[in-house]
Amino acid sequence: MNQSLSLLFGLSSTPLELISFILSVITVALNIRQLHWAWLFSILSSGLYALVFLDARLYGDMGLQFVFILTSVWGWHLWLWGDKEHKVSSVSYLSVRGRATSLIAWVMGFAVLAWFLKSFTDTDVPYTDGFLTAGSLLGQVMLSRKKMENWIVWISVDVLYVGLYIYKGLMLTAVLYAVFVVMAVMGWRAWSRTCQQ
Repeated sequence: MNQSLSLLFGLSSTPLELISFILSVITVALNIRQLHWAWLFSILSSGLYALVFLDARLYGDMGLQFVFILTSVWGWHLWLWGDKEHKVSSVSYLSVRGRATSLIAWVMGFAVLAWFLKSFTDTDVPYTDGFLTAGSLLGQVMLSRKKMENWIVWISVDVLYVGLYIYKGLMLTAVLYAVFVVMAVMGWRAWSRTCQQ
């Protein structure tokens, strides 16, 4: 699954990256429509992308995929059965306090992950990987809880991921994250029509 494939526009990829790409696009498309099957595709694409990122020495992103699998199981449960009182979440905004807490969590996550990646791995991009991994974790938790701000977080990290993946030679994944930026804007617009203030 690591042999190179030639794709359109001179892009090359591996079959594993291509399958992960397709599953990821399906995931976000289903998330936009608030369909719980998105979480199954998220689990599958995350498992495969963990292998892609291992090969690229993007260990933060690799580890993130395992967290995505866990949060996908949690998100699937929340979207189907709701919380302890079986109240299924509806789309809503974070409170001011929730936004501040989220920003602090992102910064603290970045500091811990960047330190870990710099100290214990051979990655050549510990700060970028740490920052984007922490942001992605935040976005995934917000998505699971159907918070509108998840789309803003995803737009922010996805734009930066495009540059990172170009730098790492993961051209198809860079294209995927450019597509994700567009899909996140679409997600914001679609969810805003159903959002409870």
